[in-house]
Amino acid sequence: MPVHAPESRSSLTDRLSHAVRSTAAAERTRATVAELRGRAVPLHWSNLFGVVAMACIVVLFVTGVFLTFFYTPSSEPVVYSGSYAPLRGVEMSKALESTLFLSFEVPGGLLMRQAHHWAGLLLPAALIMQLLVTFFTGAFRRPRQWSWVLLFLVFLMALLAGWSGYALPDDLLSGTGLRIVEGIVLGIPVVGTWLSALLFGGEFPGQIIEHLAPVHILIAPAGLVLFLALRIRLAFRHGPAQFAGPGRTEGNAVGLPLLPQLAVRAGALFLIVVGLILGFAATVTVAPVWLFGPSSPADASAGSQPDWYTGFLDGALRLVPPGWEVEWFSRTWTLAVIVPLLVVGVFLALVAVYPFLEAWITGDRREHHLLDRPRNAPGRTGIGVAAIVFYGALWGAASADLIATHFQVGLEATIWMFRVLVVAGPLVGFDVARRVCLALQRKDRELVLHGYETGRIVRLPGGEYAEVHAPLTEEERWRLIDRGTAPERPRGSRIRGALFGLFFEDRLAAPPRPPLPE
Repeated sequence: MPVHAPESRSSLTDRLSHAVRSTAAAERTRATVAELRGRAVPLHWSNLFGVVAMACIVVLFVTGVFLTFFYTPSSEPVVYSGSYAPLRGVEMSKALESTLFLSFEVPGGLLMRQAHHWAGLLLPAALIMQLLVTFFTGAFRRPRQWSWVLLFLVFLMALLAGWSGYALPDDLLSGTGLRIVEGIVLGIPVVGTWLSALLFGGEFPGQIIEHLAPVHILIAPAGLVLFLALRIRLAFRHGPAQFAGPGRTEGNAVGLPLLPQLAVRAGALFLIVVGLILGFAATVTVAPVWLFGPSSPADASAGSQPDWYTGFLDGALRLVPPGWEVEWFSRTWTLAVIVPLLVVGVFLALVAVYPFLEAWITGDRREHHLLDRPRNAPGRTGIGVAAIVFYGALWGAASADLIATHFQVGLEATIWMFRVLVVAGPLVGFDVARRVCLALQRKDRELVLHGYETGRIVRLPGGEYAEVHAPLTEEERWRLIDRGTAPERPRGSRIRGALFGLFFEDRLAAPPRPPLPE
């Protein structure tokens, strides 16, 4: 009689795999991956700053989790008895004791601490470069205006995380910084005393370590992740912006596929940045808290400086003339604190809302997927340079004492130099940048009309000598002459009309654009 082979039955793992692949979530995942494989992303060096920032964030989170297991956020005093001999028998807080234990007795602890610190120093720089690139190329315009706001909020969260982490070791340097913070908070009219008591938990230093630890470990990282995730979602929805060129039209990106080519390149840069951070952490000392000793309310560290990304706040305080106080409503109003806080607050607010401010001034409600060359937007470029000069003057003023001692100049003269620079510098920077942009536009126009110089001299039939010019390539012509179309002048006040002229009146007429190849 015939023998029938037993029917093959699928294994449990095969059935589970088939069930998972049949779910709606799996279908959406496959569709998303397919879309990413087909999505083109333009190649440009300015896109690399986002990868650098992401590498810093990953290093910060990984090292931060490691440090959390050994750090004790407590101001309770103890007597140090660890392996660092110069501080044995010295009374300090548990926060500093745990930091020393982490640095000298935990294997790899000092490497993690320094990697965490170096990544925290690099992250604001990468975010500032992203903000500058986005600003000067006009990438913040509709529909990406909220991406700009989210990027600015990511930057603020990075500043908050860095400032709160600066004080957690509770060494003498961080204690000096906290004393300055206390003075600023107390100088706020009406609510300053209440805010100081809330922040410090009583008289200085109070429970500041216990209050800042949740900010650094939970609140700032949560805000950073939230705003970054929202920005990535908006970027996925709107797609990348790009510079003008043949075949590059509004909404039609030209570049490499996001998966896998661009992802591999970004991954390589990510690993390079992580390697550099770890290399610096292993070879360059940063934040040597054991040299400063424990924080003390009665002592201050000479020549103390904040981390570079908060230097502009310290510089704003140093530029205010002494004795700026007024009596009003039976209260003393300390203008030496109020004015710097207002100036810095207004500056940061203008940075945050700039996309909406420019859209209101120009009346431009169109969607923009093509980027501007900075030279083709002289008004915006001038505003950006003015903001850089203003920020740089405040930042430099934070080191006025070091500048005076290193260059053997008077401290008062150095302060006055920065006072003049913070007022006149932005005006000069705006005018110079605008004129440079116009000169570069003239140069581009000449190149488009007459080509570039080849260095070859020929003699014409009439005896005249002339240099041979070679025509530009199609890609170069598109890059040089594409400037978009200016919106109509909005009807409104004279102030709005004058501001509109800053953006569109200082632009040379562009030569005709070459036709698209058939």
